[in-house]
Amino acid sequence: MTEQEIARINELYHKSKAEGLTEDEKLEQADLRIRYIESIRKNLKENLKSVRILEPDGTVTDMKKVIEGKERGRH
Repeated sequence: MTEQEIARINELYHKSKAEGLTEDEKLEQADLRIRYIESIRKNLKENLKSVRILEPDGTVTDMKKVIEGKERGRH
């Protein structure tokens, strides 16, 4: 997601509060929001892949393996 797309999301939000949006702008806003959420999820998943959890029994759970295992199970 680019800075311009984020700026456009904010612009559409402010316009919706001030004067309302056209149907085309509503569709554009919905599309941008979906893409923004997908971007956040992708970023979070990548960050979680670097997390390691120390379990109470002393073992270490590598979240990268957990995430990749779940992704393989979906396909």
